[in-house]
Amino acid sequence: MTLTRFRQTWQSLVAENRFHRGLLLGLLVTNLLTLMALLQAERTVVLVPPILEQQVNVAREAASQEVKEAWGLFVTELLGNVTPTNAPFLHQTLEPLLSPSLRREVAQVLETQVAELRRDRVSVRFSPETIQFDPATDRVRVSGKQVVTGPGADPVTRPRSYEIGVMFRNYRPVITYLDAYADPRERQGRGREDSGEPRP
Repeated sequence: MTLTRFRQTWQSLVAENRFHRGLLLGLLVTNLLTLMALLQAERTVVLVPPILEQQVNVAREAASQEVKEAWGLFVTELLGNVTPTNAPFLHQTLEPLLSPSLRREVAQVLETQVAELRRDRVSVRFSPETIQFDPATDRVRVSGKQVVTGPGADPVTRPRSYEIGVMFRNYRPVITYLDAYADPRERQGRGREDSGEPRP
């Protein structure tokens, strides 16, 4: 082996070594950046509950429309079927879902409603028929028929709509708006477009 050939081989080994060192540093930097991005990324949980027909997304502070509609329907079915016997269960089930600003008001409305049901000896049943989501207000509107039955009287059927605002905080649903009315004209007549005051 001549000295010239040895120098060429040595220089190519040194150059290759430098190239591999640079490549290794580049890979290390990209791995660290990927790790930082993963640690700071907000997790999105993908669910396929039995009551929904397709997968839905729930993030820390948001959820897909289908999830909000499902929660709106759940709350509506609870509120629309209040009886003196199920009122404590209803209050216990709804309280963790309500925002702090709604808890006291909803409890008062439920107590008043239960007292009226006991006094009049009637029962109220709600059958949902349609669910609509309004992206502008981020609220779910569930409409259907409310049937009031009492002793010695024919059942009275009337339209009823519930409007519910559902937000998510730390992956948990929070009811931030709650309203009930017979028709949209009644709602507009009350002048309560953006109030969060509950009226189950």
